[in-house]
Amino acid sequence: MKFAVVVFPGSNCDSDMFYAIQGVLGEEVEYVSHHSSDLSQFDAVLLPGGFSYGDYLRSGAIASVSPIVNAIKDFASEGKPVLGVCNGFQILLEAGLLNGAMKRNHELKFVCDTTPLIVEQSETIFTSEYEQFERIELPIAHAEGNYDCDDETLKDLEAHDQIVFRYADNPNGSKADIAGIVNKEGNVLGMMPHPERAVEEILGTDDGLKLFRSILVNWRETHAITS
Repeated sequence: MKFAVVVFPGSNCDSDMFYAIQGVLGEEVEYVSHHSSDLSQFDAVLLPGGFSYGDYLRSGAIASVSPIVNAIKDFASEGKPVLGVCNGFQILLEAGLLNGAMKRNHELKFVCDTTPLIVEQSETIFTSEYEQFERIELPIAHAEGNYDCDDETLKDLEAHDQIVFRYADNPNGSKADIAGIVNKEGNVLGMMPHPERAVEEILGTDDGLKLFRSILVNWRETHAITS
């Protein structure tokens, strides 16, 4: 399986994402510039955390109109997996690939900690290696991680089982304790916590590794069926 790690000006978790795939998962991965317009050679796309374009205007706003985003939209429309973490989640929201928006954390402070999460949906291509309602711990590091949406959007997310992760102890004020959501098709996941920073026990928790393993397992099953 071949992964793309998209790099924007200001990305700072791209090397963590790269290491999680190559160094721990043992799969092929390449960095892809925000100037690129072709993702056809890849099987999954990863948007890392950081401060794309310095978070100017709004977090992810400028990155969302980069040339690569049209390619990401085409990639997602083919049903292939797209994962956006932290700033990557913000970019997916700004680009309209996921519904909702990010606000400043409720205490208007940057938060950096390891936080407990509940796996709300284990029947996705990103979470199939977890147990339903499994409690895990992942690092967070953000100033604008306060997910918000109108009540109708929230009802829609809940009705279609799109809320994948919830905070067990909400650190930022996110509506309905939302930490991660997928699109209705289930192949685009945005989440604020960092699974790529939790792939080895030496880091304090390896709870994030199951997410990347889920992507790989589901790709292999699909590949075996279609080959």
